[in-house]
Amino acid sequence: MRTTPLRVAVWSTGGIGSIAIRAIHRRPDLELVGVWVYTPEKVGRDAGELANGEPIGLAVTDDADALLDLHPDCIVYAASGPERDAASVPDYVRFLEAGINVVSTSSTRLIYPPGFDPTWREQLAAAAKAGGASLYVSGIEPGFVLDQLPLVLATQSSSIRSIHGYEIGLYDDYPVAFVMMDGMGFGRPLDFEPLIATPGAVTHEWAGGIRLMADALGVELQELRESVDRLPTHRTLEVACGTLEAGTCGAVRTRAIGVVDGREAIIIEHVTRMAHDVAPDWPTGEYGVTYRVEIEGEPNIRCEMGCSLADAAKAGIRGMVAGAGAMVATAMRVVNAIPYVVAADPGLLSSLDLPLTLPRHAFDASR
Repeated sequence: MRTTPLRVAVWSTGGIGSIAIRAIHRRPDLELVGVWVYTPEKVGRDAGELANGEPIGLAVTDDADALLDLHPDCIVYAASGPERDAASVPDYVRFLEAGINVVSTSSTRLIYPPGFDPTWREQLAAAAKAGGASLYVSGIEPGFVLDQLPLVLATQSSSIRSIHGYEIGLYDDYPVAFVMMDGMGFGRPLDFEPLIATPGAVTHEWAGGIRLMADALGVELQELRESVDRLPTHRTLEVACGTLEAGTCGAVRTRAIGVVDGREAIIIEHVTRMAHDVAPDWPTGEYGVTYRVEIEGEPNIRCEMGCSLADAAKAGIRGMVAGAGAMVATAMRVVNAIPYVVAADPGLLSSLDLPLTLPRHAFDASR
């Protein structure tokens, strides 16, 4: 059994990366050895100051070679951007070929590697084999709530007719205009076609969770379906991504659907609002962001959860309130998995390949 801490590096210092930096720094079984940044103005600054203002004595770098020369056991990859997969895959290949394990929140379609782009998947598998390393991608959603959590709940099932997972969120504090307006269509006329309404976009993003559940339960999917609905706000809203004029889109509902035996059997649904009173007839939740799983069968099972923070600023999260707890959960899904990924056989991993990624030192870290 290994007695020395695992050496870990963090790739980027955005919201998820900053949470990871703080968590790794205070865990006795992990040692933060390096942090990479994209922005030149950040180079040389203290990683802790960038994360939440508390120095930890480690300067960040934009030199990828220098980071790899530290020979970390694992890299926490938390880069973001509209070209996540295209930009991330070459980085993953480089790390894996160097024998460095990777846990990532960036390429969400890789939560189920068999469903990933075949060309990229082959490149990643070859790199993992060559370097004897592993790649694991997770988060809260896509990730735990709408793939692994339903499977845990299903351990109580005698028979299952359908699994329906929801994310129901208020995103008025999400500041990235490109994502919310061009990507989702908020603040745009209802005849505007956002990126999410492009045919195949919904299944492209969320089919991984459906396929993972089907695989785990031995179910054959006949087809994948999708739907996108948008409703207007009836008053002008001032939100973090900009002004949403009355009559423009104020709520978006997407559904990715797996068909089994001719029926819609595995469903991942997202309801995203910019105010509580928009689209009142759509599903609602108790929390700022509510995650819900409903299993129809014997017995019928319903589970609802939320993630919140008493002090988001202390956690290094500025601006977001409703989604702050979910950001921490996303980061910790991969940080807590580090020891298990390092110990796993080389390859492309999903949650089906790992035991429960228990945070063995979380109580110690909370002191």
